[in-house]
Amino acid sequence: MSRHPELQYLDLMTHLIDHGDRRIDRTGVGTLATFGAMMRFDLSDGTFPVYTTKRVYWKTAVKEMLWFLTGQTNIRSLLAANVRIWSDWPLARYRKETGEDITQEAFEMRVIADESFAQKWGDLGPVYGKQWRRWIDKNGVEHDQVAGIIETLRTNSSSRRMIFHAWNVGELADMALHPCHMVYQFYVSGLDSQKPRLSLMVTQRSSDHMLGNPFNICQQAALLAMVAQQTDLALGELVWSGGDVHLYLNHIDQAREQLRREPRPFPTLTFARRPDSIDDYRIEDFIVEGYDPHPPIEAPVAV
Repeated sequence: MSRHPELQYLDLMTHLIDHGDRRIDRTGVGTLATFGAMMRFDLSDGTFPVYTTKRVYWKTAVKEMLWFLTGQTNIRSLLAANVRIWSDWPLARYRKETGEDITQEAFEMRVIADESFAQKWGDLGPVYGKQWRRWIDKNGVEHDQVAGIIETLRTNSSSRRMIFHAWNVGELADMALHPCHMVYQFYVSGLDSQKPRLSLMVTQRSSDHMLGNPFNICQQAALLAMVAQQTDLALGELVWSGGDVHLYLNHIDQAREQLRREPRPFPTLTFARRPDSIDDYRIEDFIVEGYDPHPPIEAPVAV
C-alpha cells in the first residue's frame, strides 16, 4: 500500500516541533523553523490534495486563487465573496493610522458598503494578482505572465522558461505583505506520448505550516488543474518547495492535536464545464467529491 501523501505535511510538522530552530519573526510571535523542504503530490489519478487531518475550507482557498487571477489587489471583491483571509493587514494599517479601535467585522462592512473607503483602506498594494497579470516593466509596458505561460504551453511545451513570479523588487515596499509563494514553474512530461502531463513546481520563500500551507497546496493544485484544462494536457505532479518553513509558537498545541489524527483519502476534483479562458473560472466550476476530513482546528493568524 502506498504511503498517504498527507504524511509529508505531518512529517514536516513533527520535524518543526522536534528540531525547529526557535526564532523571533517579523510578527513578534516567534516560530519554530526549518530551511528547505519539498513535498510532491501526484494529481494524475484525479485526486485533489486537500488535507484531511483537519478541515480545510477549500472553497475559500480556491476563491483566493481566482481572485489572484483577476489581477485585483483590493479586498472588497474578496469580502463580497465571503473571503476574509486578507482583512488583517489593511485593518491593522487602518487602526494604526486613524487610531480608531474598529472591529474587523465593522471594518469589513465599511469596505463592502463604501467604495471610496474601500479604495483608500481596502487596497493591499501591488500584491500577487498585480504582478501575475499586470507586471509593469521599466518602459511602462504591461506583462500578463499567466497568459504568456498558457500561450507557451500551447506552442512550445518543451520550454524551460515557463515561469511566472511575484517578487518585483521595485514594488515590494508598497505591498501589504511580501509574496510568500513566489515562483511558479510549469513542466510538461511525456511529450512523445498521446497524453503529455502538466506539472507545476511552486517555490515558497515563507510558509506558515499550520494555517498557510494547507490553503496554498489546495489552491496551487486548483491552478494546475485549470491550466491543464485550458491547454488540453493531462495532470501530472504538484511539487512544492519551501524556504523558511515555520510553525508559530502559538500553534504548537493545535499542531500536536492534528498529529494525533490519521489521514483519510483525498477527495477528487473535476470541472463542471470548460471555461473559454483562464479568466472565466468560477467557484461553481469546481466539483470536489469524497472530502471527509477530521474536524477543523482553529489557530490565530500572525500579522
